[in-house]
Amino acid sequence: MGLLGDVTGQSILHLQCHFGQDSLSLARLGAQVTGVDLSNQAIAHAQRLAGELQSDVRFICCDVYELPQQLNEQFDVVFTSYGTIGWLPDLDRWAQTIAHFLKPGGKLVFVEFHPVVWMFSNDFKSIVYRYFKSDPIVETETGSYADTHAPVQLTSVTWNHGLGEVMSSLLRLRLQITHFEEFDYSPYNCFQGTEAIAPGKFRIAHLGDKIPMVYAICAVKKSNHRTSLSD
Repeated sequence: MGLLGDVTGQSILHLQCHFGQDSLSLARLGAQVTGVDLSNQAIAHAQRLAGELQSDVRFICCDVYELPQQLNEQFDVVFTSYGTIGWLPDLDRWAQTIAHFLKPGGKLVFVEFHPVVWMFSNDFKSIVYRYFKSDPIVETETGSYADTHAPVQLTSVTWNHGLGEVMSSLLRLRLQITHFEEFDYSPYNCFQGTEAIAPGKFRIAHLGDKIPMVYAICAVKKSNHRTSLSD
């Protein structure tokens, strides 16, 4: 949460919040939080957690692209993190949603797994996908990221988005990038063949510090903003 700073009293829109753990954490730090996710099951679980914790976080089940038709307000911060934009085919529409919901002077805080990570096979032994977005990546796997041994078979459709594509989508909407940083570790032990190099820091063992694994971007909505590419 370091890039967010002090969130006390801040209104935060958490895009692709899944089942709301970070949304609830931000609320406990004093923010007024609205979490959004496409999955009705994830949102139902988030609402149950909020009830158990007596938290006033608002959760909305909605496609990110359709959110402007469902919600009519602006926020001090738009936050989204880890494993989000790979599910989205069109980053221009993603950036439009961000610009639409930020107040003038409001801030985007975005942390994501690095596109280099998604170029590799699951065992990180070979490069099988392009760095740049092209055709959808369709994979069928057994298990899930939450439980790799789960007796289920899932087909996923994702897209890889290079850093140039991500930043250009924000700049086209006149969002001013104020912070960009890359990291050679993951804060989550969610890949095959990892090793812990410090508490909360994991790398692919045979690759060490040779590849970037995470990046972070902050961007500010200037007062003379535009919210669509046609403005």
